[in-house]
Amino acid sequence: MSKNGEPLVVAKDLGKRYGDFIALHPLDVKVSSGEFFGVFGPNGAGKSTFIKLLTGQLRPSIGGVEVLGINAAKDPQKLKANIGIVPESESPPSYLTPGEFLQFVGKLRDIDELNKKVEYWLDWFGLEEKRDTMCKDLSKGQRQKVMLASAFIHKPKLLFLDEPFANLDPIYQRKCRQYLLDLVADGATIFLCSHVLEMAERMCNRMAIIDRGKVLAAGTVKSLKKSSDETLEDVFIRLVGHSIEEAERLSDEDVSEEE
Repeated sequence: MSKNGEPLVVAKDLGKRYGDFIALHPLDVKVSSGEFFGVFGPNGAGKSTFIKLLTGQLRPSIGGVEVLGINAAKDPQKLKANIGIVPESESPPSYLTPGEFLQFVGKLRDIDELNKKVEYWLDWFGLEEKRDTMCKDLSKGQRQKVMLASAFIHKPKLLFLDEPFANLDPIYQRKCRQYLLDLVADGATIFLCSHVLEMAERMCNRMAIIDRGKVLAAGTVKSLKKSSDETLEDVFIRLVGHSIEEAERLSDEDVSEEE
């Protein structure tokens, strides 16, 4: 078990090249055990690229990442075996049932008392009656529950969640929020990507706001506010608005140079 405050995620000078553009560079981030760290930004801001770089799903073009002391680019399989991941818009295999998929995940992770744990999470997510239904025939919300169950089933000390509640109803959003807060209180670490600012207010110790592949600001919710009257929504609009203005200014400069 990690000691409270020990760095679990360390990224240095990180960036991913897309043609002439290097997304997120220069990104330096450190997330310690017991933290609930959130990355927030509008759609297309680079949140999914961020989380994929940290979890070994993408190789960085610049810089490096260590998670749990594992080089994410060099040994992604070892890393994935030791963390929980819920990627954005990813569903369980279509022709497996929820029960079969959780059994598959559990066997890969060599989980003790697997049958008991599969039954527990099917019940926790209200999926008992769907346990033998093929995942292709489930609703989006039910498929999201299966993905969350597959990440929770081995109780990892580090969880990466990309828009994890997008398809959940309010009851299960609240239930999952409380579960994650309880995990952090018990020493786990959560890395969350979302565009829902309410998540930051309710859950995060620290956060970063990104847009157009750039980190605009990072810190505690309190430190990002210019005054006690400023809301987190105000902070977001102020920072992202400046980002858009800067992008438009650079675009205008490019056009002027071409002329």
